Amino acid sequence: MFSIVVDNVLKQLDLKGNISTRLKQCSAYADDILITTRTMHSLVDTFQKLKEISVQVGLNINEHETKYLRCTKKQHKTDGIDINQTHLEQVKSFKYLGSIMNGNNSIEEEIKGRITLGNRAFHANQDLFKSKLLTKSKLRMYETLVRPVVTYACETWVLKENIKAKLRVFERKVLRRIYGPTKESDGTWRIKWNEELNRLIGNKNVCQTIAW
Repeated sequence: MFSIVVDNVLKQLDLKGNISTRLKQCSAYADDILITTRTMHSLVDTFQKLKEISVQVGLNINEHETKYLRCTKKQHKTDGIDINQTHLEQVKSFKYLGSIMNGNNSIEEEIKGRITLGNRAFHANQDLFKSKLLTKSKLRMYETLVRPVVTYACETWVLKENIKAKLRVFERKVLRRIYGPTKESDGTWRIKWNEELNRLIGNKNVCQTIAW
């Protein structure tokens, strides 16, 4: 019922045009609504209409949970904006549906957070990864339990070489922990080379997975 009401509210905002030509857009998932506009005037107008229409159906906007982000390369310092007696705090970044958004359109912070969560997923299941009874299933477990955590929302990423390097370093570190060292013919042990790890995963690393 809530989704039906919110959908009706958004339809009344008059969001005409396509993604390239319209001045304002709204993305909504449950009670999380993201307003994207090209001008301050459009932002103020859209927010006022959203607030007015929401009140008519018994919904209120939580001022403390509503933030304002300005996307620009220019220096722009402000404490926020005030719209119709509602103060919106300005932030440098915020998380929307699990992904970090910021004003300079950079994904470095997002990648760092994804790798941290990937490490947590690995450590939470390290007993399984260390088990000698699951040797043949460890790669499948990594692809099922760890890699999806790291690559969440990767469809929106633009990968630079430094970001690719960080992702590959993370993956190789996890794979070396899973498969352990290699024993040489003289009885000494060494960490697995990158080429060996590539063969173990069928030459399909995390960056190639994202690209496909």
